[in-house]
Amino acid sequence: MAIGVLAFSIGLAACDSPAASQGEAAAIPSVEAGAEAATADSAAEASAVVIHGAPTFAALYPGAQADGAPIAANGPSGPGGLITFSTDADPETIVAFYRQRAEKAGLASIMAMNQGEARAYGAAASGDRGASLQVVASPGEDGLTSVQLSWSAGA
Repeated sequence: MAIGVLAFSIGLAACDSPAASQGEAAAIPSVEAGAEAATADSAAEASAVVIHGAPTFAALYPGAQADGAPIAANGPSGPGGLITFSTDADPETIVAFYRQRAEKAGLASIMAMNQGEARAYGAAASGDRGASLQVVASPGEDGLTSVQLSWSAGA
């Protein structure tokens, strides 16, 4: 999974997008640090922060603190992006949240990984150029969970 996420990240960086080539990133609303993490229920669904230009299934986890603006790019599978953030929710809760959003959007689970306390999940629409989502969540510093979320809206 780590190799797949790395390859996806490199692919996004190499895509021919004005935002990617000029070092600009899409803006996201600021999220207060230290907000309570919600579980993957309807309250969490409603309080997820929309990432500008991202599909609804790739919203920022409620209460998360983004490490910076998302990286956006265009490629053969349509517009996509990558964002990293931290949250006080545990990795399993993060994966459950994104699994629920992906399934609600019609994506099928294609990958799940548990390694120690780290969790990873991937989902995709059918077809080579369909929408996709990948999330990797692992324990980080100060008891927070470090998360990498990447997506493609599909072509």
